[in-house]
Amino acid sequence: MKYALLGDLHSNIEDTKAVLNHIHQVVPNACVLGLGDLYECIIGKKKASSVSNVPLDEAAVISEDFEDLLTFPSIRGNQEERITQVTGIPKFCELPDKIVIEGATLLHGHQIKWDKHWEPTELTIDIDTPLLFFGHSHRCGIYRKRKKLPLDITYGEELQLIKKKYWINVGSVVDNREWCLYDSVARTITFMKSSK
Repeated sequence: MKYALLGDLHSNIEDTKAVLNHIHQVVPNACVLGLGDLYECIIGKKKASSVSNVPLDEAAVISEDFEDLLTFPSIRGNQEERITQVTGIPKFCELPDKIVIEGATLLHGHQIKWDKHWEPTELTIDIDTPLLFFGHSHRCGIYRKRKKLPLDITYGEELQLIKKKYWINVGSVVDNREWCLYDSVARTITFMKSSK
């Protein structure tokens, strides 16, 4: 099966529309799945720890036009968790923290420890699949044994996953208009970028 994986939308309507249109042009029958941070919380981490019952329109960038684009299943990211924390509205945290598909686990990425260069170093939860797809850092890349592979990412170029275990950062919709195509049968990934 083919999966179109996208994350870190951060309530950006134009970038989200561009990526969804690109997915529908390239792989119209793909299963689209979100990797969290669909929304943008406008209250920072530090302030979030000391406020509660904030009205939604003061806590997050939410619009009906953006909500209409969210027609696909998604996991929750740290932005959704913070929105729930400051508003008390549970719907944002009702999204699952992970989704398991054929041969792969999808996380947002805030369940990963990161080094000072924003490279993933360690998982804080257990997974049972050979592939892990995530976002969070807004930088696409592929990792083997926790080390970034020295690949020059060429968007649209299919990569065969010949070894057993990989971590794949799908990049971000916001600002970069990136997404990742995963073919579970061929065991390939293709980093994609819609034009601006």
